[in-house]
Order: sequence, then C-alpha cells, then structure tokens
Amino acid sequence: MTLTPELTIDLAAIAANWRALDRLSGTAETAAVVKADAYGCGIAPVGRALAGAGARRFFVAVPAEGARLRAALGPGPEIYVLSGFPVAPAEAPPPPPPAHPEAGGAPPRADADADARVFAEAALRPVLNAPEQVAAWAARGPAALQLDSGMNRLGLEPSELAALRAAGGPGPEIALVSSHLACADTPAHPLNAVQLASFRGMAAALGRPLSLAATGGILLGADYHFDLVRPGIGLYGGLPFAAAQPVVRLALPILQVRDVAPGEAVGYGASWRAELPSRIATLSGGYADGLHRALSGRARGFLGGRACRFAGRVSMDLIGLDVTGVPAARPGAMVEILGPAQGVDALADAAGTIGYEILTSLGARYRRRYL
Repeated sequence: MTLTPELTIDLAAIAANWRALDRLSGTAETAAVVKADAYGCGIAPVGRALAGAGARRFFVAVPAEGARLRAALGPGPEIYVLSGFPVAPAEAPPPPPPAHPEAGGAPPRADADADARVFAEAALRPVLNAPEQVAAWAARGPAALQLDSGMNRLGLEPSELAALRAAGGPGPEIALVSSHLACADTPAHPLNAVQLASFRGMAAALGRPLSLAATGGILLGADYHFDLVRPGIGLYGGLPFAAAQPVVRLALPILQVRDVAPGEAVGYGASWRAELPSRIATLSGGYADGLHRALSGRARGFLGGRACRFAGRVSMDLIGLDVTGVPAARPGAMVEILGPAQGVDALADAAGTIGYEILTSLGARYRRRYL
C-alpha cells in the first residue's frame, strides 16, 4: 500500500485549454503565463506542452523561473519576466545588526547583479514597470513596457509615461506595451471599461503591439484582445474560464480506519465529536501539502462514489475523513480530493479562498504523474 499522495496533471488538457482560449482570442496572438511553477503544475513539462500546442511567448514572475523555462524550451520562444528588471540601489545601506546575539550576522540582501546576469544568460525579456527600470535596462535588447491603467500595482503612471515620451522614449527596444485588469473576472464591474479607456489613451501614441487581457479579459470580448493575450488560470482548469477542461487530480491514501464511539473526538483541539457510531479514515496529506487548515470540517473527499466530509482539523500531514457507511474505506484505498467531483474552485470555496491559491499551494511531497 502506498503512503504517498498522488497528483495527476493532464498536459493534454492544458494544451486543449490553450487552444480553446486561442480560438476565443480572434486575431490576437495567444501567449501563456507559467509563473509560480506553472500554477503548481510544473513549469518544465507544462512549458513544453504549451510550446507544442503553439505558444511562442511566455510570462513568468521572476528571473529564476525564466531560467528554468529556458532550460526546458531551448532557444526560440520569448520569455517575459513580469516583475521587471533589477535596479541597483544608488548607495548600499550598511547592514543592520543581528536581531539576536546568536544570530549569524545580517540577513541576506537582494543581489541585483545576479538577477541581471540571469536575464543575459537565459535570454529573458523584462516587463519594465517603472522609469528606473526603463533606465536600468537601457538598450540591452527587446522588452515590454507596462502601463498602470487603474490597478495601482505595477506600471508607469500617465505622468511617468508623459515624462518618458518627452525625453524621447520609449526606445525601439520596446516590443510590447501591456497593462493588467483588476476586475476582469467580474464582467459587469465598471473598472473594466475605465481601464480599457485608460489603456487606449495611454498607449495610443506609442505605436507598439498592445496586450491587456489575461484569461478574464479574453472572455470580456474582442475590445480587450488587442494584439496579444496572456491567459493564466484558464490554462489550468480554473475560473473564470468555465469551459476549461479539468487539469489536476489529487488522491490521498488511507493509512488507517477506526471506529469512533458517540462523544469521542477526532484530531487536534477535539473540534469534531461523533454524534453517532462512526468510522474515521486517516488520510496521508495535510496543510504541508497545500490542503489548507481552513478546509477543516468543510471539504469533502470522494471514495467509492460517495462524498465524505473532513472530520476534525486538517493537520500538517494527516486528515480525518468520516467514512461511516462506505464499504470501500480500507487502508490503501485512494480518496479523491481534486477531480471531476470537486474541482479546484469548489475546493477553494470550501477553504474560503480562490482556485489560484489551491493550485499554487500544491506541495512538493506528492508523487506526480503526467498525462
């Protein structure tokens, strides 16, 4: 009997979701967002699957992710780093003293030069988010420029863009101008139209290819598509792309099954007590594997065609499951946590979060199987 939970990732479904979003995007080119280890699914195998489906531009969050993707894909595809390009401080501050006498010196500091070397070695392109980044990148090669159209997170403000243009920029190295929608997963939200108008106004005179839409923006329609779209969550089977094929399946093995008498408690804090004679299965898996403690008493596992409620608190490595009246419950049986009966967004609802967090929290201890 296995002791290790199994995570199955359907690469064919990811490729199919990319092709479906590509069709919805009309004449716009469809890129792929593979940050956070391809939303927890594995940046190398997912990147290769998406390249095989036709993706030629990829977006990651930090340089190290881009280097891993480049190693998987080889030369050719364009890889953009959403966090931009490192800017070295004008003067390094002195290191702070140790917080405690036994501490081993000052905490490590960011190394802008090391990040810059990764850009050169892996042939990465930054998404420049601030005037300082534009200046630091100088004429190192093609890059994207991000504008803040109303999200107030990253990107040049209208005044900063005006100053850049007055100084003769952006230069010819700017191959793409982008922005990001704050409320695309809520189609009727008025900020969508506000950001669309702002982006059009800011980008009108730049004469560069434009990109505004991620998954939600694609679903808002052709007005939001421009020249390039950047789907992320929709590739991995999550909302708002309701037509997406499911991508991940997660099954946890039962380690033990025991009888629990009325009044007896299960798990830390004795937060769950049996009201009737019950059977409780203990599963291998817990919050160290990305199954959040907030799922305690709220999520379900599926065994033998039956939905079984979590019993007691989710702990670091173990989960209790009420399998009363389920004949299939025995040591070694696999309980499905993610799959057709309970997708990432349903599990997210049980945890009071979003599907993005469920996917990107999937732990390193799973035995991974790729289809």
